[in-house]
Amino acid sequence: MRILIIGGSGFLGAELVRQAAAAGHATAATFATKPGTVAATWHALDLRDSERAEAVVAEVDPQLIVNATSGGSDWAVTAEGPIRLAMAAARYGCRLVHVSSDAVFSGRRVHYDESCLPDPVTPYGAAKAAAETGIRLAYPDAVIARTSLIIGDWRSEHVRLVHDLVTGCRDGFLFTDDIRCPVHVIDLAAALLELGSGEANGVHHLGGADAVSRHELGTLIASRDGLDALQLPAGLRADSPVPGALDVRLNSRATQRKLHTTLRGARQFLAVGHSSPS
Repeated sequence: MRILIIGGSGFLGAELVRQAAAAGHATAATFATKPGTVAATWHALDLRDSERAEAVVAEVDPQLIVNATSGGSDWAVTAEGPIRLAMAAARYGCRLVHVSSDAVFSGRRVHYDESCLPDPVTPYGAAKAAAETGIRLAYPDAVIARTSLIIGDWRSEHVRLVHDLVTGCRDGFLFTDDIRCPVHVIDLAAALLELGSGEANGVHHLGGADAVSRHELGTLIASRDGLDALQLPAGLRADSPVPGALDVRLNSRATQRKLHTTLRGARQFLAVGHSSPS
């Protein structure tokens, strides 16, 4: 299968490229600033450039596109770019898996399955929700995969934050009232490729099996990495000016039943001495 990974030089994108190439797929990937280190055919792409996006799709002629880009709250990258990509995928008849986020939810109802409609409370969540809406209109056969905090090695922003807080390189807190369902990057990449290789479409949830606070997650990361978890400062998001949902728990059971890939919980994949799957 010919696979094109959009955002292949990022944390999730690099793992997608690694797994796709290891499985023997003809793998191409895009980058915004510099190509990744994993062996693939690399193409420069700024998702704000609609003509370039279509040109890359036409050149690669993929059977599957996985969009793993993250432009934060940049509307042009996070909202408009994926819609242009969906239009190109529909035009060239290739499957599309778009990675979305639990940030599309406010946390007011806590538990969210695939039938729940977005109600974002942050600019990033609003951009992700807009992308979902546009993609579903432009390419109804696309897969929209909502996920949560992505954990792995030091390339994970959440792992880097824990290390910085413990060593005093960064100020801040890990909230005890901010609940998510973290997922391991290896599990997430495998699940995305599995969804892309089948006949799935529509919205799917790919969160880990455990709901944990950001502080508990930090404690688990610190323990795994041999750091003093007692050095992690705790706080309440409810007392913070930082906007964001409090408790968002992705119910991924319906999607999990369709997958061979197991979406492990953070307490399992961060257990001291636990080895990650190859």
